[in-house]
Amino acid sequence: MLKRRDVVKADSLFRKGGEVAIRRWAIRRWAIRRWETALLALALLLIPLAAATAQESGGRGQQMEFIRDAEIEHIIRGYAQPIFQAAGVDPEAVDIILVQEDVINAFVAGGQNMFIYTGLLQECDNPEQLVGVMAHETGHIAGGHLIRGRDAMENASAEALLAMVLGVGAAIATGQPGAAATVITGGTGMAENNLLAFSRTQEGSADAAGMRFLDSAHVTTQGLRDFLQKLAGQELLPASRQVAYTRTHPLTQDRIDAVASHLETSPWKNSMLTPAAHEQFQRLKAKLVGFLHPALALRRYAAGDPSIPARYARAIALYRQGNLTEALPQIDALIAREPGNPFFYELKGQVLMENQRVADSLAPYRRSVELLPESGLLRGSLAQALLETNNPHVIDEALRHLQLATRQERNSPFLWRLVATGWGRKNNDGMVAYALAEEAVAKGDRAMARSQSERAERLLPAGSPGWLRAQDIRAIVDTH
Repeated sequence: MLKRRDVVKADSLFRKGGEVAIRRWAIRRWAIRRWETALLALALLLIPLAAATAQESGGRGQQMEFIRDAEIEHIIRGYAQPIFQAAGVDPEAVDIILVQEDVINAFVAGGQNMFIYTGLLQECDNPEQLVGVMAHETGHIAGGHLIRGRDAMENASAEALLAMVLGVGAAIATGQPGAAATVITGGTGMAENNLLAFSRTQEGSADAAGMRFLDSAHVTTQGLRDFLQKLAGQELLPASRQVAYTRTHPLTQDRIDAVASHLETSPWKNSMLTPAAHEQFQRLKAKLVGFLHPALALRRYAAGDPSIPARYARAIALYRQGNLTEALPQIDALIAREPGNPFFYELKGQVLMENQRVADSLAPYRRSVELLPESGLLRGSLAQALLETNNPHVIDEALRHLQLATRQERNSPFLWRLVATGWGRKNNDGMVAYALAEEAVAKGDRAMARSQSERAERLLPAGSPGWLRAQDIRAIVDTH
């Protein structure tokens, strides 16, 4: 569920790996493409991103953890799309990156990359507040606001920041069977409290732009006002006690007053999101607390609560605590309630695969892909399960799903390693070399990218797609 990591046991949702440095040559080559935290999305996944300067600073470097989840990303992108369109921003060009941290914060960096903390998602009372925050952050994107000054770049070189922003998905698969997620780490010394320090002028500008975007999308600015009011008075506190959002986004009463004044005169003052959007938001919050804080989820959502969010949170929390006897029937009940929901099937597939029932996980994983075929994350999960059956009759099926998955998740080392595994079982050494070259590009491993691309050129038929791409990779490495 949360972005990729490796979960081998129910009480260990995420698997961790080492640091990965994304080289400048790789950044230049792929910056025009969509950089998302690569790897497969198995229900809830988490990515620890270790600070590149941790060793240099005696271990004092900060660490940011990123998560990916097909459902949560689907929901948030649905909220954001009309805002992006109103701003004249291509929705497909914006990476929405979820930071797993109980901190209230959100920011943009590296151009069109929007970071949203899970703490902010949990703090928002409704989707209007989240959309208001995203509209504000889109104002920074549309305004071309950049990281301000030397302090904002403390502990992070420009290249390291780009490495994190553009290559959040570079991961090293640990290869343990049944893993539901793969840890993706990247090198960056970004300090959470001062990554972005926008000026008050930029904040006001982003507010004004965000309100225009909300009006254009026919969405009330009430959510933005209410969120800012939640943070009112923060600047009166010592910096050490302020929430992260106010440290990176200077908050003044003038800003709050401006948004409140706009709300009073807006023709869309009472234009709330749909009941379906509100239901989605409650499920998003339930899913997060179920995965990240299972004990809290079981306290917060009563066993007798018949609502889908409550049943969802409890099913996830029970599975996370290793209680499959109760978790699986509850997941089956959710599926019976909504047989067209791909994410309930995904959850069942994840639970089964993590508990050594790989063959049983195929049916729910296949159904999830049938219901949401455009999701590269779901296809990656199914492909991994297919390969882990060690059944030679399903290798071609796995490779077909991986071919589609890597079109959307091109910078996922884990997916390319799965591709290499599939071709290896078909004894196609040329395609194995090509896939390993792609994996090396995604990981920023220049030497390995050159070595494997040269090997692929020797082994593959001249003019074939893999041979042509291998030539392209080698040329990039040699040039940069």
